[in-house]
Amino acid sequence: MVTTSKSPQPVFKALADPTRREILRLLRARPLSVGQLAANFSSSRPAISKHLRLLRSAGLVATTRRGASHICRLNPRPLRAVDTWLRDYQSLWNASLHNLKHFLEDHP
Repeated sequence: MVTTSKSPQPVFKALADPTRREILRLLRARPLSVGQLAANFSSSRPAISKHLRLLRSAGLVATTRRGASHICRLNPRPLRAVDTWLRDYQSLWNASLHNLKHFLEDHP
């Protein structure tokens, strides 16, 4: 059966960049302004804003305006697509680890 859910491709693209993963890690703790986020990087503020735009388009970050600041917060829901994709490989990893364990026990 084919599902009509939104494609997870933007989420994977967003997670492919280490700066964007670090932004998500920072937002796990608490919402932060764009300025607070940018202070954690050597990149320019416009570069961080570009990363935030991509994270927003993937649905991973939501931004609200508070006075002159834009406050960013993590939206973890799209990460379910990653979890589902990884779960498909879990049995493969478990079987490989099981085989390695038996090999090591048989060949000390």
